[in-house]
Amino acid sequence: ILIKNTMEPSANGTLITGGANTNGLTVRGISHISNIALLTLEGNGMVGIPGFSKRLFGTLAYHKVNVILITQASSEHSICIGIDAKDAAQAKNVVDTAFEHEIATHKIKPILVETDLAIVALVGDNMKNQQGVSGKMFSTLGKNNINVRAIAQGASEKNISAVIANNDVKKALNSLHETFFEGNIKQINVFITGVGNVGEKLIDQIKQQKKYLKNSMKINLRIIGLSNSKTMVFDDDGISLKNWKTLLSKGEKASLNGFLETVKELNMRNSIFVDVTANYDVASMYSSYLKQSIAVVACNKIAAADQYNNYKTLKYLSLKNNAPYLFETNVGAGLPIIDTLRNLIASGDKINAIYAVLSGSLNFVFNNFDDTTKFHDIVQQAQTEGYTEPDPRIDLSGVDVARKILILARESGLELNLEDIENKPFLTKNNLESGSVDDFYTTLVDDEAHFQKLYKAAKAKGCQLKYVAELVDGKAKVGLKEIPADH
Repeated sequence: ILIKNTMEPSANGTLITGGANTNGLTVRGISHISNIALLTLEGNGMVGIPGFSKRLFGTLAYHKVNVILITQASSEHSICIGIDAKDAAQAKNVVDTAFEHEIATHKIKPILVETDLAIVALVGDNMKNQQGVSGKMFSTLGKNNINVRAIAQGASEKNISAVIANNDVKKALNSLHETFFEGNIKQINVFITGVGNVGEKLIDQIKQQKKYLKNSMKINLRIIGLSNSKTMVFDDDGISLKNWKTLLSKGEKASLNGFLETVKELNMRNSIFVDVTANYDVASMYSSYLKQSIAVVACNKIAAADQYNNYKTLKYLSLKNNAPYLFETNVGAGLPIIDTLRNLIASGDKINAIYAVLSGSLNFVFNNFDDTTKFHDIVQQAQTEGYTEPDPRIDLSGVDVARKILILARESGLELNLEDIENKPFLTKNNLESGSVDDFYTTLVDDEAHFQKLYKAAKAKGCQLKYVAELVDGKAKVGLKEIPADH
């Protein structure tokens, strides 16, 4: 029998024959039944007493309630059955009536009914002789935050069934199909908040590398959601990267909670939330994503440099929910500093000290500042070329560098907070107390002599000015240092 799709007649369709050509595949199909109710009969009075199962199934059969799935604990403490949801109310009434004496004497509990469930099943032949099929199935469901309420499997292992929530069916079918049938191509669904300079470059990079990722790394990377401070847009088939700016400009009003709720409603497998902002409110949402088993990738360093308890909570949620929390670019931009540090520690090394120039913006400023330039002009140039934050005081105050060395200290195993980092600013009090960014630049002009003095003092010693982060003997500090030219 050849079954064709009338909407797509040129497609291959499905051929049903008398003999199976497995092509080495143990699992041959994935099916599901929606709108299932799960009935659970449990109690200590069932243990070792014959006839409970017979009475239960006899009662249901007498009232024409069809049982779709059966599972029983080996302790005989409970029996779970799956039935059509429309029969749930009747089934509860007749079973509670049939066992009213046992319920009244507390030998068993009133039957428990759970609705809004579905059955997802792997179907195949000879699965019992193929190790790891069940493990692969439940691992796939678990990685995608799909909770399994009950399991049924026959000794022939032609069918492995799992009861899950109705709203998880689509994600379960897609993730299982990907695992068992798609030749190891993994679909990654990305949701990005922040599409400024860095966010736009990220989207361009994804667009440029999309073909390579699919062909060489077996990853099908799709951007499903985008948001800036004003609007947000979603497309569960993937946002077109050719005109994403136009689509975003026509999107709905942006909301951090609205963005999260839409990601949850879409309920897609292999979902990743990407934060390309420097916003505290966005960083405060990470835990909500991790609790949903949605991975978080952040260039925003606020969360990793927040209070230590919050940092540990995110690490815990990541581990508990099998959802990676990655923040490599928090410290070294494109350099794998955090990953290298973790590998050193995992291989048994102890971090004794760290000395680093961690600010690209400050490095740019002091590489270009000398007695022939004006300090405020170099800072303005750094801001114009995208080296600094929109408010350059964040960079020049040393707070950004302090956050970076704090993150490295924590990844090295130290329980430190930002206030534990010694930070001796090179800016004047006048600079630090300025109001707006324009006021700040005015103070830089006024204090030019101060910055020239710093430069000339270093030059007289044959040194260069560098803003250095240090971690030694469990203590961290950041500040401007005079570094010999031959260092």
